[in-house]
Amino acid sequence: MRRLVAENRLHAAELVLPLFVKEGLTKPAPITSMPGQVQHTLGTLRDTVAAAARAGLGGVMLFGIPAVRDAVGSQGEAPDGILQRGIAVARAAVAEVEAETGRPGPVVMADTCLDEFTDHGHCGVLTADGEVDNDATLDRYAAMAVAQARAGAEVVAPSGMMDGQVAVIRDALDDAGFTGVSILAYSAKYASPFYGPFREAVDSALQGDRRTYQMDAANLREGLREADLDLAEGADIVMVKPAGSYLDVLHAVAERSDVPVAAYQVSGEYAMIEAAAAHGWIDRKASVLESVTSIKRAGADIVLTYWALEIAEWIK
Repeated sequence: MRRLVAENRLHAAELVLPLFVKEGLTKPAPITSMPGQVQHTLGTLRDTVAAAARAGLGGVMLFGIPAVRDAVGSQGEAPDGILQRGIAVARAAVAEVEAETGRPGPVVMADTCLDEFTDHGHCGVLTADGEVDNDATLDRYAAMAVAQARAGAEVVAPSGMMDGQVAVIRDALDDAGFTGVSILAYSAKYASPFYGPFREAVDSALQGDRRTYQMDAANLREGLREADLDLAEGADIVMVKPAGSYLDVLHAVAERSDVPVAAYQVSGEYAMIEAAAAHGWIDRKASVLESVTSIKRAGADIVLTYWALEIAEWIK
């Protein structure tokens, strides 16, 4: 009876698996603050994307970790940069499984941000006095998005919270002939301590914080304004991040959005459940499923979660 009348159900096709690929690795490197997650080699990235395809996941979101960084994050747009190579490997893996199974595989998405590629760890280009230069950063995002599309990305995902990023990227993609590449906009992205483990995952060089361009946890209406701006600029999907602490924002964005809404269950949310489960304090599987179902219930059409592969197996 509970199954019959359930108002929300999880489906593998609604889940997106975030993946990290690091240049120069010969074997996967465990992420200590995210038990079970690794920085991938290109080879293990291919294997994991293939597993995601066989599991029926809706997408994979790729983050690249270069061997060399500079002030403007030039490796982010390099044709042979690690993220572009990862995109190509992921697309090949999806195509192989699609040919094998006859079913559509996951959409290959790419993080379109400079923080993994800059030597200062910020999401944009800095001015002489150390502040993020919004407009100069937009030019970098446009170049990154086109490079990712050329490598095979089907969705680019600007996550830096620069004003005007969606419009600039849309124009750049269209001018380069990539009118079919979609934009998943990180629209309401809050400056959150729950990103802590992610910083280890991408070997972040960040000093200080990102409060000048990410949002204040106290503000809901501001998040709605940010989502409205991205919708007006042509976002194909809008995102709320983090998910678990911002279910009210997620619900409010979903109520006003005429495009699909995504939510990112971030590294700190993952780490807390894993740590509590490792101590025997909570039931791991039940807690994971409840947490993701809650995100779906709040209004998410798409959920980015590091448990995507496990959830797909549990609900199969």
